Amino acid sequence: EVQLVESGGGLVQAGGSLRLSCAASGFTFADYAIGWFRQAPGKEPEGVSCIRISDGSDYYADPVKGRFTISSDSAKNTVYLQMNSLKPEDTALYYCAAHYHCSTIEFGSWGRGTRVTVSS
Repeated sequence: EVQLVESGGGLVQAGGSLRLSCAASGFTFADYAIGWFRQAPGKEPEGVSCIRISDGSDYYADPVKGRFTISSDSAKNTVYLQMNSLKPEDTALYYCAAHYHCSTIEFGSWGRGTRVTVSS
């Protein structure tokens, strides 16, 4: 059974940084892509970033390009999202998801999320 557990969320001031973690289990880590989504209050979920574990290919949504960095640690079956220069509009519940490809990541298994709040 695919299991994903997010951690690392919290309250931070604008301009600050957080690193989110997504601990994965129940599948062959190297065969998958892991993505991050976020859902702000009253809004639809949006894709943030994705990484293909096998070769490290990564993708970013325009609002986070240059500020967020996704990475993976195969020894720990964990994907990280380093978030720098945070803005109040980054406030959301952040989820990680796993599927075979980044292009279909939204159809995969999701974790329960970790909350990020950025104060102005």
